[in-house]
Amino acid sequence: MANENQNQQQIKIEIPKEELQGRYANMAMIAHGPNDFFIDMILRGPNMPQARVQSRIIMAPQHAKELMLALQDNIRRYEQNFGEIKIVRPAGNPGNIMDFPLPKGQA
Repeated sequence: MANENQNQQQIKIEIPKEELQGRYANMAMIAHGPNDFFIDMILRGPNMPQARVQSRIIMAPQHAKELMLALQDNIRRYEQNFGEIKIVRPAGNPGNIMDFPLPKGQA
């Protein structure tokens, strides 16, 4: 068992050059079926009627819960260092869409 845990901690993660920059998303949609969770990371432009999926992640329910716990831990540590993250939800948000408000333009 100890050897198994040691092997898991020594995973080498490689990021291809084309993925190093990452993809920006300001909206996410989450759906699930009996065996999988689907997370679509979306880029929504100001005053645009369409939005584009930048990346789709599909994971097992156990992995989705592990991701949630890891995000909760990271958010807790972030807020300890930088203060509370304020959430502004638009009216009518059905709950499975994370629609991050866009900043207002300035003239």
